[in-house]
Amino acid sequence: MAISLDDKYTQKEGRIFISGVQALVRLIISLQAYDHEKGLKTATFVSGYRGSPLAGVDLALWQAKKILKDKPIFFSPGLNEDLAATAVWGTQQTPLFNDFLYQGITGIWYGKGPGVDRSGDAFKHANFAGTSKYGGVLALIGDDHISESSTLPHQSEQALRAAFIPVMNPANIEDFLTLGIYARELSRFSGCWIGFKTISEAVNSSTTVNIPSPFPIINLPKDFLTPESGLHIRWPDPPLEQEKRMELKLAAVRAFTKANPIDNVIVDSPRAKLGIVATGKGYLDVCQALERLGLPLNKLASQGIRLYKVGLSWPLETTKLKDFAKGLRELIVIEEKHSFIEEQIKSAFYNSNLQKILITGKTDSDGKPFLSALGEFTPTIIARSLIKKLKEHNINFQESSFSLPLQKETTPIKIRSPYYCSGCPHNTSTNVPEDSQAIGGIGCHIMAPWLMPERRTKTVTHMGAEGANWIGMSPFTSRQHMFVNLGDGTYYHSGLLAIRACVAAKANITYKILFNDAVAMTGGQPVEGQLTVEKVAWQLFGENVQYIAICSDDISKYKKTKFPSIITFHDRKDLDELQKKFREYRGVSAIIYDQTCAAEKRRRRKRGLMEDPDKRIFINTEVCEGCGDCSKKSNCISVLPFETTKGRKRQIDQSTCNKDYSCINGFCPSFVAIQGAQIKKQKIAN
Repeated sequence: MAISLDDKYTQKEGRIFISGVQALVRLIISLQAYDHEKGLKTATFVSGYRGSPLAGVDLALWQAKKILKDKPIFFSPGLNEDLAATAVWGTQQTPLFNDFLYQGITGIWYGKGPGVDRSGDAFKHANFAGTSKYGGVLALIGDDHISESSTLPHQSEQALRAAFIPVMNPANIEDFLTLGIYARELSRFSGCWIGFKTISEAVNSSTTVNIPSPFPIINLPKDFLTPESGLHIRWPDPPLEQEKRMELKLAAVRAFTKANPIDNVIVDSPRAKLGIVATGKGYLDVCQALERLGLPLNKLASQGIRLYKVGLSWPLETTKLKDFAKGLRELIVIEEKHSFIEEQIKSAFYNSNLQKILITGKTDSDGKPFLSALGEFTPTIIARSLIKKLKEHNINFQESSFSLPLQKETTPIKIRSPYYCSGCPHNTSTNVPEDSQAIGGIGCHIMAPWLMPERRTKTVTHMGAEGANWIGMSPFTSRQHMFVNLGDGTYYHSGLLAIRACVAAKANITYKILFNDAVAMTGGQPVEGQLTVEKVAWQLFGENVQYIAICSDDISKYKKTKFPSIITFHDRKDLDELQKKFREYRGVSAIIYDQTCAAEKRRRRKRGLMEDPDKRIFINTEVCEGCGDCSKKSNCISVLPFETTKGRKRQIDQSTCNKDYSCINGFCPSFVAIQGAQIKKQKIAN
């Protein structure tokens, strides 16, 4: 039997090896296949904006284009998150017109936590308007619980609840493929958008999973009476009518959840004293914690423990949960970050015959901390917390090493600090002159304010507001001018509006627009719209930016391109003098710093898409005096210390060098340039 890398998308039964991002692409394909099997003529539209942990969704969709080309699945990456959300909203408006081609369109939005925050207005309007009968919308949410690649930790449930969007909380990749079908059908039944929460642990992992075949059977609720006018989008639709309909839509969500295996009793026990409710990653962690305590799932019932897995974390369906809780003394709620399910359970049990059940979550019955809302859970953290409760309920378990004090749990983990790649443009572009100051923003250049105090760059803003903070700061400081770093991807996403705001406010500020020719932080994707230096220059000119310069490692490439007459061109070695000149200008000025991302250069050279310079730089250690000026000038991690009997010298790591050549800008006679040299490849023994 032939095996292909496409099997993860095309295989109809058995087991497949798949990553989290690929599972989301498989889900999109499966939703279309589900409709085809039901005889529906539908299509799918996908839009959003990249960001960890969903940074690779667009790449995965592009890589799967061979699989998608014969299917009515359309992918259009968004310029930013809220415009993408509006485009997805448009898919549900299609049946309101008379010339639609399909019975319905499934809308898929993707974005990380900050994108959810940014899209709140679009989300709320679109969700109140509703989905179409054969449409439905899934919002794939990427939450970064521990701020691994974000400026803040993110938990999007509260923002989604504020927009009245129900939240599906899958625990792992297998849940992506099963709960995803239920989520889309729930959206169709209720008329609501459905949030589909994902986190790094699932999205960035790979595993083998059983293909859910056949498709799950969808049970339509028998105890919910759909109003005669329906729950779906319509026009005209007055705001107060939308608000009234929303109450019915949420009731439909609860009824659908009750009728289908979305929330499940995993372990039941007739004489149980203790119940555990968990959702998402917290469910997997509690299973592992119990196993390490000698309480695997097959032993829980005999020990008087019940376990309940929540698939839809808002609005919580409580009918099955109340049946689960009957006879319990205590219910422990395990969910990462701040209380969400716990508060819904307390509200549901209050003034009922279950109100005497002790509910423990973020705090215990004494109001003392039980499970932290900070950081993320590990099985060890949960196991340590459960020990006290297991003892209180006289439940036998294997305490082993968990009896040790928490502070002795592990040796501190050494964390590798991020840093600029060899030859990264930001090694040069984020420098500012003496006595100048810069403010930062979102992009790889954020490492300057985070890790490099010598770059005199402080503070960050959310994406697209770079420089707007200076509007509020400038009247109250003696400083007359500010530099601000702005990446080309962020510029096109929303940053141009911040420049417009500074022009309107007559701020004295110089934007350094760092044109890297790729969205480097998330995998080297192209900036939407095929942005060029020429386009940026003309846009800035049109926005009344008064002084514009272009700084590059190769200014000769602009000779045949037409630019506004006010623009001047400069080699990157002249950046310091150029900035000193620009900081004296009044009003808004801009320096477009054009140098391709070093990591992207390396990729393109390997693929034959970019010329690979036939020159390598070496350091003659006999001449090198170890002054370190080459490291200072280049800030390059390929310039390494080299210990000799005559003291520490320097050497170039040829395996990581990206041929930026900025190291030779130091005042040093020890550099040797060699033409035609190739790295010697190690021979592999037969």
